[in-house]
Amino acid sequence: MTPGLLAAADLFHTVMEAAQHRCQCAGACGQPHTKGEGRCTREHGRHAGKHSGPVRLMAAAADPLTTELAAAALPASELRAWCPPCFTAARRAAQRTAAAPGDEQGGLFDL
Repeated sequence: MTPGLLAAADLFHTVMEAAQHRCQCAGACGQPHTKGEGRCTREHGRHAGKHSGPVRLMAAAADPLTTELAAAALPASELRAWCPPCFTAARRAAQRTAAAPGDEQGGLFDL
């Protein structure tokens, strides 16, 4: 039996079943995941490496910028299975992209 959560267990299991108990990151974290043919290979309850404990996937919003409060109200169809390293890296990458200056400056600083 794979470990799960006590709160919202049905929702968690629905997301994990849809993901086949495997992280659904497809490169949003910045890694190409070449060993998994473009998808993270970490599986819930399995060891990620020789010197690490079992992986604990989480059901989180498909958009890593979604706040935890907003994500708690999302249906299973808008959640994805994420391993913690991929989710953290995907959130940081999305934050950097959102904070990057865009074309909306209108050439103010162009020389």
